[in-house]
Amino acid sequence: MQELTDNALMLKVKSGDLDKLGLLYERHKKRLFGFFYNMNFNPSLSEDLVQSVFVRLLKYRHTYSGEGSFLAWMFSTARNVRYDYHKKNGQKFTDLTQVEYKIEDNDTIEEQMNRKDNVALIQRAMMKLDHEKREVLVLSKFKEMKFSEIGNVLGCSEGAAKVRAHRALKDLKQIVHGMQIT
Repeated sequence: MQELTDNALMLKVKSGDLDKLGLLYERHKKRLFGFFYNMNFNPSLSEDLVQSVFVRLLKYRHTYSGEGSFLAWMFSTARNVRYDYHKKNGQKFTDLTQVEYKIEDNDTIEEQMNRKDNVALIQRAMMKLDHEKREVLVLSKFKEMKFSEIGNVLGCSEGAAKVRAHRALKDLKQIVHGMQIT
């Protein structure tokens, strides 16, 4: 049996075959979790927000047109869920000391410590960016979305998405450099 595309699955959900939303959930839960986690560094909150995205996809399935990328539509919904959460609960971010790090067994202790320090430095620097810049970096660098899709998510052109990502990366580099000097 041929595997259905995300757009085809969502169109089936729209027409009443709600079980297909489970397939979409299985395909995209890790990607959405990573998006939220890279924005707030809170695993519990990230899981809750992923669930909220799929509840909202179900609730607003009638608005899905099938045109364009399903990923762009899903991440637009994810942005709205995140925005609504922070509007309702205020900007609360997890202390970076609670973030866990994956350490490879074959690394030396020094390599492990350097990796942990680098990850912590990047995470602290990311938190110093405003949420729009952090968001475009997460979508482009961590979620590896195409700039045309990012443009759809952000409501801008592909070129504008590239410019935003470039500027955000430039700002992140300056923040990291400033943190290393002090």
